[in-house]
Amino acid sequence: MNELMKTIGENLIFVLEFLAVIVAIFLVAYGVEKLQQKKSGSTERFLTTKKIAVIGMLSAVATVLMILEMPVPFAPPFYKIDLSELPVLIGTFAYGPAAGVLVELCKIILKLLVKGTSTAFVGELANFAVGCSFILPAGIIYLFKKSKKTAVIASVTGTLVMTVIGTAFNAVYLLPKFAQLFGMPLEAIVGMGTAINPAINSVTTLVVFAVAPLNLLKGSMVSLITLLIYKKLSPILKSSR
Repeated sequence: MNELMKTIGENLIFVLEFLAVIVAIFLVAYGVEKLQQKKSGSTERFLTTKKIAVIGMLSAVATVLMILEMPVPFAPPFYKIDLSELPVLIGTFAYGPAAGVLVELCKIILKLLVKGTSTAFVGELANFAVGCSFILPAGIIYLFKKSKKTAVIASVTGTLVMTVIGTAFNAVYLLPKFAQLFGMPLEAIVGMGTAINPAINSVTTLVVFAVAPLNLLKGSMVSLITLLIYKKLSPILKSSR
């Protein structure tokens, strides 16, 4: 009974931590947008009915792309790649970083409703937090100067930030939390990486040789596709303001 209560308590703490991360990230994005509006003298509403509808549509597309995840040959099977940040980044460029955070959040909620979780919410927290580490810097840079050149700089910056933060976040928090919630030693998780790549023999080498290239590949793919299609989609999205 005590063990059960301990497990419930640990999961409750994790959920509260997850909610705190969501609130903190949204407040940062919203605060930056308010600062930009004050600087530009804009009085545009944060959300309109049409914008909410488009955010919902982008979230649905992102959910489908999140479910269609694929394994990668250089990482353990619990690390998979998906392109769910593609509609998130498009929404971020169109409506700002706060809207991008909402798309990211709605994507996670829809995914949980459709498929549930197989990682005790650790995978969903990772996807949300790491995804926001990509779209937030990209969205903030693009927010203050919207041009093709800025979009390229924003995408590259977002990819690099996601790679660094995603790697560190996995090493410091996500992998230990995953081991704690599933009651398995970190060595066993590292061992799954060793089976893929003999150079992986610690948490540090696991994130360097598996997580970092995964995020770098994902960010590069999402950025490239966004840069190729955003110009065509932008008039449609902007007309939905």
